[in-house]
Amino acid sequence: MAITAKLVKELREITGAGMMDCKKALVDADADLEVAADILRTKGQAKAQKAAGRIAAEGAIEIAADSVNKILVLMEINSETDFVAKDENFLAFSRSAANLALASSVKDLDDLMESQLNTGETLNSALVNLISKIGEKIAVRRFVKIAAVGDFGLYRHGNRIGVIVDITGGDEELRKDLAMHIAASSPICISDSDVPAKDLDRERRILTEQASQEGKPEEIVKKMVSGRLKKYLSEITLLGQAFVKDPDISVSKLLDQKGAIVNSFSRFEVGEGIEKREENFAAEVAAQVKSSQ
Repeated sequence: MAITAKLVKELREITGAGMMDCKKALVDADADLEVAADILRTKGQAKAQKAAGRIAAEGAIEIAADSVNKILVLMEINSETDFVAKDENFLAFSRSAANLALASSVKDLDDLMESQLNTGETLNSALVNLISKIGEKIAVRRFVKIAAVGDFGLYRHGNRIGVIVDITGGDEELRKDLAMHIAASSPICISDSDVPAKDLDRERRILTEQASQEGKPEEIVKKMVSGRLKKYLSEITLLGQAFVKDPDISVSKLLDQKGAIVNSFSRFEVGEGIEKREENFAAEVAAQVKSSQ
């Protein structure tokens, strides 16, 4: 059977693979469309496995929201390059993944990857096909799903930072302002009482050692540590931070003025915590020259 342009186009529509890959698969499958699609999926799986060891620290943050039931999903999907992170195929997959997490009852990433999309394929299968098409590592890294106790605010700064916040009281403007504040100021928790005891003890120990090195009397050292610890807590807690739109007041004071409380929040930033590989091209070239001698 002849490999026609129409047949290649049909296989491309089914698999999303490149034109030359489709043509070769059809040749290998003797123009059998179903067999060719299986060949491409097999090759796509191999390509995905090959890409798995590479570092993907770029990507996008997606937010999906059910305003009726007050359910929110915040998700990070990674790629190797910023170029791919802006590709419409990547962005469409990211939206589908976030919406699937919103619609399903899964609790963790493994279950999510095995859940079915509206197309009938699993999210993992769609990911493999996308990797085959684009040619670089892509991964659904993490997601959080909350049912808001109060009303929710959300904010996304481009595709790189996303925030969801659950607030009781206040108004829509406050919810948006606080989501933007969290995006800009990156608090790690709501209040002092939420800071893990081990983190607080570690910071107190470091501050004590620093103050002791200044040769001050013990009572002065204690006061110095107390003041510095208070400053540290004001920097890492949402309630202690100065409000970005009006630094003269704290977020805690703003909430008091509005009669509101923050129940929870989540903030994701693309690539945070991922160790990026540093390229040293001069050293790489030197190593290649040395190995060729």
